[in-house]
Amino acid sequence: MTVVRGNGPRIDLGLRFSWHDVGLGVAFGVGGLVLSVPAALIYIAIVGAENANSAVGDVFENLTATPAQAFLVFALVALVAPFCEEVVYRGLLWGAMEKHGANRWVAFALTTIIFALAHFEFTRTPLLLIVAIPIGLARALTGNLTASIVAHQINNLLPALALALSLMGALPGAT
Repeated sequence: MTVVRGNGPRIDLGLRFSWHDVGLGVAFGVGGLVLSVPAALIYIAIVGAENANSAVGDVFENLTATPAQAFLVFALVALVAPFCEEVVYRGLLWGAMEKHGANRWVAFALTTIIFALAHFEFTRTPLLLIVAIPIGLARALTGNLTASIVAHQINNLLPALALALSLMGALPGAT
């Protein structure tokens, strides 16, 4: 879309690859895990374990999968979904805001809030905001979508692993 109707992904999405930005994305992703794991534990303590499931977890609840199927789910949750979400929120939406005069901090704040609300898991919105902050900071501080994609992928690794293991019966009750 950006190639045909826009200026290309480099300009329209801020998508430029560099190993430096991959490293920063890993750092922001790990930092996000450091924030989100305790936040998730607090969230579970408040709402109860039975109410702390995600929409993705609900979809896969009580299902089983072969190792190949579980690996596919892992890849989708850990790699593909974060890439797609980042292109939409911190690529297209962020770029549109900047094009219409918003500075990076306004774009950061608005895309963080929209990202959290767009999951339509309103009891989890505060937790999703905490998760989204380091991912958005990766985009804001590097000016590059690559860092936020990697940060988001790092953030999704643990839930994706738990989901895949649960689907194979190796981690009961993780979905």
